[in-house]
Amino acid sequence: MRNSNLDNQAPEGWRWAPAWVLAFVALWPAPGYAEGILVLGALAAIFKLLIVRFRGGAQLLSAPAWALTSVLFFAYWLPEAVSAFDAVDPARALREAAVDLRYLPFLWLAAAAVADARGRRITFAGLAIIVGIWTADAIAQAVSGTSPLFFAIDSAKHAISGHGMCTSEAAQAVDRLSGILGPCNLKFGPMLASLSPFGLYYAAKRFGVVGWCVAALSIGAVILLAGARAAWITYALVLLWSGWRVLGVKRVFVVFVAGALTLVALGAFVPQVAERIERTTHLAAADESSVDIALSGRTRIWSAATCMYRTHWFNGVGARGFRDAFMQCDPGRGSLAAWGEGPALHAHQWILEVASETGTFGLLLWLAGLALGWRAWRYADPVARDHARPAMLAIVVTLFPFNTHLAAYSTFWGGLVLLLAALYAGSLLARDAEPEDARA
Repeated sequence: MRNSNLDNQAPEGWRWAPAWVLAFVALWPAPGYAEGILVLGALAAIFKLLIVRFRGGAQLLSAPAWALTSVLFFAYWLPEAVSAFDAVDPARALREAAVDLRYLPFLWLAAAAVADARGRRITFAGLAIIVGIWTADAIAQAVSGTSPLFFAIDSAKHAISGHGMCTSEAAQAVDRLSGILGPCNLKFGPMLASLSPFGLYYAAKRFGVVGWCVAALSIGAVILLAGARAAWITYALVLLWSGWRVLGVKRVFVVFVAGALTLVALGAFVPQVAERIERTTHLAAADESSVDIALSGRTRIWSAATCMYRTHWFNGVGARGFRDAFMQCDPGRGSLAAWGEGPALHAHQWILEVASETGTFGLLLWLAGLALGWRAWRYADPVARDHARPAMLAIVVTLFPFNTHLAAYSTFWGGLVLLLAALYAGSLLARDAEPEDARA
């Protein structure tokens, strides 16, 4: 039998968990404050667990959710810890591994935030509202040239510290829509694409097909103008999966035709979009230099990552050690790179990043974590899958292997990936899921 509503509610002290998660995401444009929320949330979770001496855990998370959340964290963390022993920069690698332990209690908190119906309703709706606000703000930037939200953040930063979030020189050099993150932090497109499943899911649930179409068009236009082609691929995957479920196969084909026409129209009127389309066409050429141009120099980076893996095959060069090891493995040493001067900072593809920075040990643990996540989905019942669908889609498209990626072991993107993993585990293995005999 299903548990009663009372049994499925979080203990009173944990009912604030959704607020911590939403505050953490909403403050991503101000990294210092977001980190503060993460640390405070982690400490609050540890404090509450110590008070009850870790009793009553089933009221917070189901036993499988405790296990899966912890396993996914250690699949991420253990590789960077092991990579630190003989890293190119051992001190930095050890420091990164030690600091990242703060994620574990916060991930328990995030999983607990979506472990019952109330928590999922607040958390997923809150994420959708954040996506909607950021999208509207970016549309305002596209029309007026200024992001109102970033302008407010930048003005507050000026008032507090006497300097802004970004230098005027850097701001003038930006050739894409930067949204609330501002011109010195050009991760807006990938971030919005990864969170878009929550916005589309909420729009479809609340406003039906029309709401989904309006949300899909608005978010899609912003992602196109944000200029990151990796985000275009991510969002196309979101539209494919979400549209297929909401519209059906035939009508989702119409959506993609409309998207292609929108891309062509933007290419005709927006120089930055046209430049990226033109650069992408170089993929049709057979020579290596044209492909490298199309990929913005990433073939050079990927060659270096492969070299690092060959020479440090067991545990890599150390988490976040890519930039330090790059010069020794750079196949184009001495020539100016497509990204300008200086070394590449990371592999721009999560599999190559894990392989080069954490070696075979890291790859095996990441693959084990993904396999366990898939196994949990495979054996979950239909109701549990419905609970977790937005988070599942978000983590799948974020880690889609045939794409380029931001640094998985960076503070910003690593935090996003881990948060999505916790939301997936907590919602899929929620306390109010169907009993095991109802599995598909």
